[in-house]
Formats: sequence, C-alpha cells, structure tokens
Amino acid sequence: MTVTALQARYGDAAPALNLPELPVLDAMLSHRSVRHFVRDALPEHTLETLVAAAQSAPTSSNLQTWSVIAVESQERREALANLVGPQKHLAVAPLVLVFLADLSRIERLGQAQGRDPVGLHYLDTFLMGVIDAALAAQNAVVAAEAMGLGTVYVGGMRNQPEEVVKVLGTPPNVFPVFGLVVGRPDPAKPAAIKPRLPQSAVLHREQYQVPADQSQEIGDYNEALRQFMRTHGMREVDWSAQVVERLGSPEALTGRHRLYEALRNAGFRYTDIDSSTEG
Repeated sequence: MTVTALQARYGDAAPALNLPELPVLDAMLSHRSVRHFVRDALPEHTLETLVAAAQSAPTSSNLQTWSVIAVESQERREALANLVGPQKHLAVAPLVLVFLADLSRIERLGQAQGRDPVGLHYLDTFLMGVIDAALAAQNAVVAAEAMGLGTVYVGGMRNQPEEVVKVLGTPPNVFPVFGLVVGRPDPAKPAAIKPRLPQSAVLHREQYQVPADQSQEIGDYNEALRQFMRTHGMREVDWSAQVVERLGSPEALTGRHRLYEALRNAGFRYTDIDSSTEG
C-alpha cells in the first residue's frame, strides 16, 4: 500500500523509498478528503477516542490553548452546513468537530487567581491557539482513518464566523478555526488520493532556495492534477492558475478577508510593541 500511495501522490516523481510496512504510515500516505458519507452511526466511543488522540498531540508550553465542539444534532449540523458553503456533507455525516483557538480558559483561570494574564493579548498567543488546534485535529484525522472512517476539513467555518459562533455558543476569546467532518465513507462514491506538488517544490535543505527557472518550480504538476480531474469527472484547470485566482481578490476569500474584524467581534484584543511600552 505504501508504494501504491506514493505513486498516487507523486506519479512519476515518486521518491524511491525503502519504507517499513507500518499501518500508521500507510494510513497517512493514503489520506484522502471524503465528501460523500453514509448516514450510519459511528462506532461506540468514537468521539472520545478521537479527542484522546487530539489531546495526545503536542501543545506549546502545555498551555493547551484549544478546545473542540462535537456537533451531532441534525439541526445544528444543517445550520453549519448552510453557513460554510453550503456543504451538504456536514448534514449527512453524523459528527462535525469544530476546533477552536480557546484563550478563554486561561483568562478564567487568571480571574480566579485575581491576575490578568496580559500575554493573552498578543498575536502570538492567538497563533499558538491556532497551531495547537491544527496539531490536535490532525491527530484526530489519523486516528479516524485508522478506524476506517473518512474525514474532511472545513475552512468555511471562517466564512461567517460571527454566525458560526451563534450556533456554537462560544464565549469571548474563543474562535472557530476550522471544522472536521467525520463519518463512514460512501462506498458508492469513493474518494481518491489527490496528487501533490513534487517534493522538490516544497523541500529546501539548509536554506530556502528560490528556483532560477520559475517554469520548473512545480514540474508537470499542472498536467498531473488535470489528469486527476479528468479521471474523476471534475472541471479541469491548471493548479498554478487556480491558486492565484483563489487569492486574487478580497472577494475570492469568501468572507475571510474580515478575519481581523471577526476576531475583534469575538473579544480578541491585541497589544502592539509601541502601546506596550507607553507610559
């Protein structure tokens, strides 16, 4: 499976690796985003298992600046599905996990001790919460796929974050970073391993190397992805054009250009260097 997954991921550019046959490595290399689920219930204790895997991920200084909301009710999953797309698979799969950058817990601990943890008001601490949430979620993904389940991330939670917050009932200093849909994949509509850029495009040794020939930076990846799209009945487009278009204007960000405003609406306040040294 490992060799097959590498071939699917890299095509002719697949590195020749002598890899051990490890189930967890096979699961990671065979990852695919699943958007077609059956409505069957998940195995007993799936949620608790995924949270245990998530909490086993690294966390900066053991501050644990993240939380997760398990959304299982049909009504609430449908509400989220409409807010993030719409993306119908949120309403089909039985579980949506919304991972949060959560600074409110430390704020409450400070209040209980009569102290003000001013470090919460610096951008790096919010970034820490985002990183912690991402590390935790990826552990949950690996665990879910090892259990034979399918997953897909949902960045659309940031399209209308104020409305998402209303559905989730989060307090100030908590922000929905992304969602994770978990369910049993629909065998009638299997997902496939999507090609990725060649390792030469993302791997730099010792220092960042800007390619002398931009046309060679991504190799034949445009054609590889076109072939993938063709095989799976998707609209064909060059990846290099698609990614530039996706970031070509504020409107292309589908609401996420308002992130700073949305964070302020969620109660986050940031101190800059100048203001912290005044007075």
